[in-house]
Amino acid sequence: MKKAMYILSIALVLFSCNDTKKEVSGVKSEVKKQEVAANYKTIEVEIEGMTCEIGCARTIESKLSKTKGVTYSKVSFKDKIGQFTYDENKISKEDIAKKIAKIGGGALYKATKITEIEEIKAIPVNK
Repeated sequence: MKKAMYILSIALVLFSCNDTKKEVSGVKSEVKKQEVAANYKTIEVEIEGMTCEIGCARTIESKLSKTKGVTYSKVSFKDKIGQFTYDENKISKEDIAKKIAKIGGGALYKATKITEIEEIKAIPVNK
């Protein structure tokens, strides 16, 4: 009796975890993965709380450039702005603002104004 219960238990586990297509009311269900075309947007963000070029501006730029959905990241300490190009299907401008605020423990930086721009303007490099 114990052997029969053991075999039945194993059979249930094996067959219930099957990843094949399942039929519901005689209709096969399929999940199709669709790729959505990228929807790139560029924003300019005013950033408060930066106190230096390398420690602040470059850190924000580096962290945002590694964020999924962000394809371009440039931060100017002098102008207190950042420009970011992102795929709107993967991340929103509000999420970018939240990411900026979380850098440095969440108490240093704040995105105060977000403006959509049509094209990337050259941010002067400080020497």
